[in-house]
Parts: sequence; structure tokens; C-alpha cells
Amino acid sequence: LVSLFMSDLMVGLVVMPPAMLNQLYGRWVLQRDFCSLWYSFDVMCCSASILNLCVISLDRYLLIISPLKYKLRMTSCRALWFILATWTLAALASFLPI
Repeated sequence: LVSLFMSDLMVGLVVMPPAMLNQLYGRWVLQRDFCSLWYSFDVMCCSASILNLCVISLDRYLLIISPLKYKLRMTSCRALWFILATWTLAALASFLPI
């Protein structure tokens, strides 16, 4: 849940202010180099948010199908691995195309 919070917070703090400027002026008013970086952060944060929701759903599914084995399957190390995989996949999908 903290990872989902961080991705949504980054959307609100990093992605939305330049998007509001873009909407207010009807054109890109910031430096041209910042545009591709902004698009990458937009894709990364939105992808991380979606992937975090998928991981949370998978976690809840594992808890529901086998509640007695859940503690053995979902260790804190494995949960950290899922979070790192989520952010790595989101970063690769957004920054590699630049």
C-alpha cells in the first residue's frame, strides 16, 4: 500500500503541475528537454500505480485461496521483491524508449 501511495503521490507532485501548465497555456511552456523527461515520469508513475494494484490483487488472492499457507508464501523479502519488480518494470517501460 505504501508503494501505491508513493506512485500516486508522485503523479500528484511531479506529473500534474506541468500538465496543468500545459492545459492553461495550450502549449508546452517549459524547456524542451524537460518534455521527454516529464512524459517518462508520467508513464512510469501511472504504470507503477497500475502494477501496484495488480500486486495488491495478487497478494489478496493468495491470502484468500490458502490462508494457512499465506505466511509461508508471502514473506517480507518476497513482498520487497514484488515492490522492486513493480518499480523496475515501470521504469524500464518508461525510460528505455527515450
